[in-house]
Amino acid sequence: MITEYRRPATLEEAVAFVATPDASVIVEGAAFSSYAYDGATVAIDLQSLGLDAMEMAGETLRIGSMTRLADLSSSPLSPPIIQDLAHREEPSTIRNSATIGGVIATNDPESELLAGLIAFNASVAVTGADATNEHALETILADPQLIEDAVITAVSIETRGAAAAHRTGRTPMDRPIVMVVGHMGASGHIRLAVTGVHSHVVAMSPGQAGMLDPPADFRGTSLYRKTLATVLTKRVLADLSGGGVV
Repeated sequence: MITEYRRPATLEEAVAFVATPDASVIVEGAAFSSYAYDGATVAIDLQSLGLDAMEMAGETLRIGSMTRLADLSSSPLSPPIIQDLAHREEPSTIRNSATIGGVIATNDPESELLAGLIAFNASVAVTGADATNEHALETILADPQLIEDAVITAVSIETRGAAAAHRTGRTPMDRPIVMVVGHMGASGHIRLAVTGVHSHVVAMSPGQAGMLDPPADFRGTSLYRKTLATVLTKRVLADLSGGGVV
C-alpha cells in the first residue's frame, strides 16, 4: 500500500528517491512501477522535472519520457504511424495521463507502440546514480534491470523513411493477437518488431518470422501465432517495397 508521496524538483533528487527501498515511480497515470512493481509504499511523481518536451535534432525526434500519449498521437513531429500506434495504445481517458516512459516501464508484450518505437530504432536515455546511459529499446525490454533504480528521461527515434504495420485481432478494435511493424530508413535498411510472440515485444530481421516460438494462450496456439507473424511480415515488407507510410 502506498503510504508516501514524493514529487522531486530535480532529476538528481528523483534518482535518489527511486533508489529508496520500496519506492515506485508513478506510470500510466494511475498505475505504479518501480520498473518492476512489488509492493512499493513510496510513490515518486516525475511531473515537475520538465521531461514532457518533444524536439527535433536533425532527423531524430527526442521525446521526453513524461510526454503523454495524447500529445504523442497528435504532434506533427511524430511520424504518422507512431501517431496511430500511440492513439491505439490506450483509450482516450488514459492517453491523457499515460506517458511514453510509463509504456516502456510497463513492458507490455502486446504493446503496439513499443513495437513501433523499436522499428523506428528507438534509443532510451536512462539516468542512474552514476551516469546517464543510452540503451536500445529492445535491450531494455529484454533486460528490465537496466532501468531499476534509475529514471527514464527520453526516447529518441528516427523520423525519415517509410513504415508499415499489419495486425490480426479477434475484432478490429481488440488488442492484436500478433502485430508486425516495419520501418525502412533512408539507407534502405529495414527494422521489424513484433508483438504477441514472446514475453516482451521483440525486434526481428525480415527472415526471422519463421524461426519464432511463440507462447500459446486462449486466443491461439503457438503455430497459429507463428503463422500470423510470417504472414503479417510479408504484408509489411510488401508495403515497404511500395514506399509505405512515412
